Amino acid sequence: MVDARFLVGLLGNASAFFLFAAPMATFWRILKNKSVEEFKPDPYIAGVMNCIFWVFYGLPLIHPHSTLVITINSIGLFLQLCYLAIFMYYGNKTHRIKIVAFLILEVVVTTIVAGLVLHFFHTHNKRSVVVGIFCICFVAILYFSPLTVMKKVVQTKSVEFMPFWLSVAAFSNGVVWSVYALLQFDPYILIGNSIGALFGASQLILYAIYYKSTRKKGEKNPEVQLQQA
Repeated sequence: MVDARFLVGLLGNASAFFLFAAPMATFWRILKNKSVEEFKPDPYIAGVMNCIFWVFYGLPLIHPHSTLVITINSIGLFLQLCYLAIFMYYGNKTHRIKIVAFLILEVVVTTIVAGLVLHFFHTHNKRSVVVGIFCICFVAILYFSPLTVMKKVVQTKSVEFMPFWLSVAAFSNGVVWSVYALLQFDPYILIGNSIGALFGASQLILYAIYYKSTRKKGEKNPEVQLQQA
């Protein structure tokens, strides 16, 4: 009989891949327009750190029997780095400095934390606790990063720069991994993904509220129409 948790984990891998792949539409737009427009690199910078620490968490040295956590976050890490590479190419100097500075910081933080955990903590339980707390912090940062975009949605009454499918993916991924964590209680996966489900839901609510007031492609700004009248 196939383990139910393993099946949910496979579903979680699928939903997480959907989450990581959701920005592809945004980056296709960037490639086509040769401009990052008003899009922010923040979610992808946060995504790199989040994936790094979940891969670390899933290692046999830290939390055994977590292969599914490693596989999907390794894929996610690769995709996040691809997105940032595109952002650096088409973004401005400020974007490039910000991305490089944060990536260097992330490598330094990861190296220090890994060294300290492996040196001072010698059981899986203790290592899981320490790394799990870091994972919760970074997954919270990942899900908090769209707050700037959500603020822009409220200010402009437009969801143009808040990708719908990314919000759907964040919500569904959070729900599936929360179920996975409950089947064999893992507080770190549960807390992190519950936060994701809540933020995904809040983004979908905003999308529902402001979708009708969003100007469609090619539609002129009302202020411009008044000036031309």
